[in-house]
Amino acid sequence: MQKRPYRAIVSDMDGTLLNEHHVIGDFTAQTLEHLYDNKVDIILATGRNYFDVSSILKKTKVKEAVLITSNGAQAHNLQGELLLNNALPEEIAYQVMNLPFDDKRVCVNSYQADGWFINKDIPELYKYHKDSGFLYEVVDFKQHHGRDTEKVFFIARTPADLVELEQRLRQDFGEKISLTYSTPICLEVMNKNVSKATALAQVIGQREYGLQDCIAFGDGMNDVEMLAEVGKGCMMGNADPRLIQRCPQLETIGCNTDEAVAVYLRAIFGMD
Repeated sequence: MQKRPYRAIVSDMDGTLLNEHHVIGDFTAQTLEHLYDNKVDIILATGRNYFDVSSILKKTKVKEAVLITSNGAQAHNLQGELLLNNALPEEIAYQVMNLPFDDKRVCVNSYQADGWFINKDIPELYKYHKDSGFLYEVVDFKQHHGRDTEKVFFIARTPADLVELEQRLRQDFGEKISLTYSTPICLEVMNKNVSKATALAQVIGQREYGLQDCIAFGDGMNDVEMLAEVGKGCMMGNADPRLIQRCPQLETIGCNTDEAVAVYLRAIFGMD
């Protein structure tokens, strides 16, 4: 491999590093392993939970990585050591979980202390987590609690179903929370100042290089700040149209179905 153009690669998971089956393809796994063997840092930044992501990555031969999870609410190394944690205040989390919405068109979820909770059974969500075995528990959120809440997220049938809910969240909680979309139909709520970018800055701040030495890949609105702040940010060809509109200065690469992140990395790192 030629001289390293970047010290670290930072990648979102769903719609970016993972293929259409929501797993790391063989070509991508081999690429990550080769980069790791050549002392390039692997950093994954995702809306997923730590247990979910670590289970997926541990199926490769990458032995060290940083996993930024729940959109930056937490970061761990691959061995499970907690590097940072920024949970929602308990009372705010409980209030957000219990906001009114049309439960025929929207479901509410939370990630709390390595658990995934949901207000009703949604079998189609299993396909996203079958590789890791990270599954939800159905609860009555009125009887639930807000402790150790990394994020609360709402999944809808269409983007329009989330408009009123987003407005209510901004009106009721304002600067007390961070709001983002991981997909056009998934609205996510974290503690104030939480983002993939802020978590990445803290992680890189402990290293002998800076954000300008990182290349990052993403496909959602929860990737905006991260892609803008690294040395080079790349958007997927299958990205949320709002991301493409928001960040026209960024390069657009291929689609996750073609393992485009791995293809791109092999080209810029001079891998055979």
